[in-house]
Amino acid sequence: MSKTKLRRYILPYKKEILWTLLATWISVATNLCLPFFIRQIIDGLAEKTLNTTSLSYHVSAFAGLGIVAIFFSRILRKIPLKLSHKVEYDLRKELFAHLLLLDQSFFQTTRTGDLMTRMSSDLQLVRDAIGQGLLQGIRTLTVLLFSAIVMFLIDPQMASLVFALYLPMILIFFLIIRVMRRHQKSLQEHVSEVANFSQESFAGIRTLKGFALENRRNKQFKNLNTGLIKKNMLLQASRQSLWPFMALWSSLGMLLILNIGGRRIIHNEITLGTLTQFIQYLLYMQWPLLALSWTSSLIQRGRVSWKRICEILEQEPAIQSPTPPLSPPVPPSLSTINFKNISLEINQTPLLTDINLHLPAGTFLGITGPTGSGKTLLVSLVARLIDPTTGTLLIDGQDAKTYPLESLRKRIGFAAQEATLFSRTLAHNIGFGLTNPSSKQIRWAAEMAHFHSEIETFPKKYQTILGERGVTLSGGQRQRTAISRAIARNPAILVLDDVLSAVDTHTEAKIMKNLQPIIKNQTTLFVSHRISTLRYADEIIVIEAGRITQRGTHQQLLAQPGYYSEINTLQQLEHEDDTRIETEK
Repeated sequence: MSKTKLRRYILPYKKEILWTLLATWISVATNLCLPFFIRQIIDGLAEKTLNTTSLSYHVSAFAGLGIVAIFFSRILRKIPLKLSHKVEYDLRKELFAHLLLLDQSFFQTTRTGDLMTRMSSDLQLVRDAIGQGLLQGIRTLTVLLFSAIVMFLIDPQMASLVFALYLPMILIFFLIIRVMRRHQKSLQEHVSEVANFSQESFAGIRTLKGFALENRRNKQFKNLNTGLIKKNMLLQASRQSLWPFMALWSSLGMLLILNIGGRRIIHNEITLGTLTQFIQYLLYMQWPLLALSWTSSLIQRGRVSWKRICEILEQEPAIQSPTPPLSPPVPPSLSTINFKNISLEINQTPLLTDINLHLPAGTFLGITGPTGSGKTLLVSLVARLIDPTTGTLLIDGQDAKTYPLESLRKRIGFAAQEATLFSRTLAHNIGFGLTNPSSKQIRWAAEMAHFHSEIETFPKKYQTILGERGVTLSGGQRQRTAISRAIARNPAILVLDDVLSAVDTHTEAKIMKNLQPIIKNQTTLFVSHRISTLRYADEIIVIEAGRITQRGTHQQLLAQPGYYSEINTLQQLEHEDDTRIETEK
């Protein structure tokens, strides 16, 4: 059972709830009074005891009560719907904020399409369950309760027969509801499948077209869509069976009342007005009973969606800020970094082992090694994107876990291996890490990444709108945008994770030259496979299979047998081959 209760989001709106209850009671009470005047008029006319004055009084009272009933019925429709939209707003805001708190391990195992479905479709179903469900639910229960009381007061015998007829209806009703709940859960999961399939197809459109897989993807989508239709039809079959079932039972109740009531009129046990009043109450109950099938469908759909939303809300981030009393303030010049006996395991697989490093303020550390050796994991530890399994990461002598996450990460400029760009302007992407970036800051950052001159050739320059994930830029341009974004905030710690792999050697040299004054004032962790960039580092480490196998300066590592000197030799040979080919051309 979910620990998060929906009432926590509804109860703050006590004013709306009270108005809904008040409008319901007044609306139902006035509607229940109307048949009484009909009875008085019919019996008065039949017995010829009603004169023109009393008839006018009864008609005027009937009209006045009708207007009151209509007015409060209007309020009853308006307030719950407003309440549901307010709750949806609060839920969407909290759900998004909670998702941002979750660490990368959650997003690595959760599909984007599924999250989008829960943020949109599931939230809308919860909103409908609150709005229409609350409206019709409160109204139906109030109508049934008050109508039952009045009907028993008028004629207990007929009322007992009617409500005895409704008992088996209630049992069958709840059986159908259980079937609907199962179908709704299966349907929502399939909706997530379709959304995820669509998202992956659009995100990977280049690959699809490059391999000419459009027809295959269309067939796969057709199969998914067919499955969605089948599940929707199963849900609708169970849902639509409720309406005719409720209508049939209401008709049976009407036949029963006409038969029994008619016989009792013949035997002078009740008057025609009394039977008419009883029938009016039965008709008044009919719509809430019929609406109960639709309302129940909304509530069941909302209940399933709420459970899916709770699955996210109840996810706890593995990496959290400490409680405020234990959080020392982050120093303004955050720079010294110590890795002490750090090891990292994920799913019981050792990925980093016995890492010991001391980086004084302003150190430029170069990191290299084979693909998959743990370089990205090592630099991710600094920003606490992941935490070590054992060992301690110290920043300015304090355990990194004792710093507030937000304060810690604000002091770090991080350019990831795969540049993530947003579908906004180029200026927005470069200044993304700043609160109110100026055009001067953005231009300076672009110049340092040797990107300004290219941006000036774009038709809209810095106001160029990038496609999703920066698809309108080349690989090198995306990487330089990421570098610009990392250095724009002038961080105390700069992490550059293989951000020059997509640029040519000439551009690489220009960027490294521009970065030298910046790197001198920051503690820099620079991951690269290119010796031409690593040679600028104060110290270089080689990571193989999660362990530091070599460390030293560029010259020291060249003199040692091992991975570094081997990769240097290979890259020199490649450079000589490229030079020879260019010369021959």
